Amino acid sequence: MTGIVKTKMEIFNKRKDVEYYEISVTDEDGNPVHFVTRYKIVNVKYLQHMKFDVYVRYEDKDRARYICSRSKLKGEDATAMLASKICSKIR
Repeated sequence: MTGIVKTKMEIFNKRKDVEYYEISVTDEDGNPVHFVTRYKIVNVKYLQHMKFDVYVRYEDKDRARYICSRSKLKGEDATAMLASKICSKIR
């Protein structure tokens, strides 16, 4: 597609208490950058890998610096659990 840049990402889930991760793209200051992926929330079972593509508009490619995954917790007392956010720098 013209006007779009694509990169491939992979998530590996090492947490037994998490199955869902939210994907985001941010600039250097943590501000959101528009992007598209097949699913913005992905299901990754414990000790499993998931590969996916991330698409960013060509006009935003120089602003996009990080692709992040944030653990999505479920349960009655999610406030007592530890959520994590991991970001990979785009080169």
